[in-house]
Amino acid sequence: MATKKSIPILKKLLSSQKNQFISRRSVTYMPRPGDGTPRAVTLIPGDGIGPLVTGSVEQVMEAMHAPVYFERYEVHGDMKKVPAEVIESIKKNKVCLKGGLATPMGGGVSSLNVQLRKELDLYASLVHCFNLPGLPTRHENVDIVVIRENTEGEYAGLEHEVVPGVVESLKVITKFCSERIAKYAFEYAYLNNRKKVTAVHKANIMKLADGLFLESCREVATKYPGIKYNEIIVDNCCMQLVSKPEQFDVMVTPNLYGNLVANTAAGIAGGTGFMPGGNVGADHAVFEQGASAGNVGNDKIVEQKKANPVALLLSSAMMLRHLQFPSFADRLETAVEKVISEGRYRTKDLGGDSYTQEVVDAVITALD
Repeated sequence: MATKKSIPILKKLLSSQKNQFISRRSVTYMPRPGDGTPRAVTLIPGDGIGPLVTGSVEQVMEAMHAPVYFERYEVHGDMKKVPAEVIESIKKNKVCLKGGLATPMGGGVSSLNVQLRKELDLYASLVHCFNLPGLPTRHENVDIVVIRENTEGEYAGLEHEVVPGVVESLKVITKFCSERIAKYAFEYAYLNNRKKVTAVHKANIMKLADGLFLESCREVATKYPGIKYNEIIVDNCCMQLVSKPEQFDVMVTPNLYGNLVANTAAGIAGGTGFMPGGNVGADHAVFEQGASAGNVGNDKIVEQKKANPVALLLSSAMMLRHLQFPSFADRLETAVEKVISEGRYRTKDLGGDSYTQEVVDAVITALD
């Protein structure tokens, strides 16, 4: 008769024997002829840590022989506008990878990030905030996707000085843009087996503008009965994020709220240094570090060459999946997760003191 101590051992042995007879079948997709042709990607290194982290992506792509090649363009945040040849390159290639572009404070210089989104109609911003295995954080089980309307709201940039000392800034919300971002959020949830979409708003105060946004989300929600839908006021949302973030799944927001919510969620999950993201429209996509806070870093990090490349590496994995190269995306994500979980090579923001190149070398070594 087996003793109580031997029962767990017997279960383990039986389980291992049983697993020997389970055939593992890989799941893949059937590519169309020519799908493996290397794709051109527009590359904008950007400002601050941008050249350092985009260079990291280039090294990893070369090491894994990913079917992409880069067309590099120098663009900087203090330029008055994005050069026409850069826009043409993105329109031709349909995909861009970029480092952070610094936006001057005040002075009338508009954000080149906003210019790109408007010029290419990149109406949906997606930031994925989640816990990485092996990286301790205050909250566990965080897996939030923030989908933000990217073209209107307070970011429309419609402002003027009425009289000296009085500035009027317009918040623009349209039914067309609200409906299409809601459709994108629900379609994302549906295709990625997500269970809930939460609309973030301030309709208790901005009854017409945010009210229109909510009305659009409610209409779209009726077409996806299998996905739970709820709403939350933005200030309560911030409080709930820092107290119980695991309650959120997919969040859909107007422009300004999305920026705040995404950066808050990123901080909760461990920091902006490893949150991937992208901006997508009907025809084009631009992939970059997901959470914007600190996306150009500070001078000291640049000088020391200790910027965290993980966010852009994971964003480039999103890009590979967008280009229908899922196996390369899986390899890259698995390698990054392995390096982070082992904990030997981490930059300062993740509790280590590694150089960017050390992290990159570790990821390349971890590639299967």
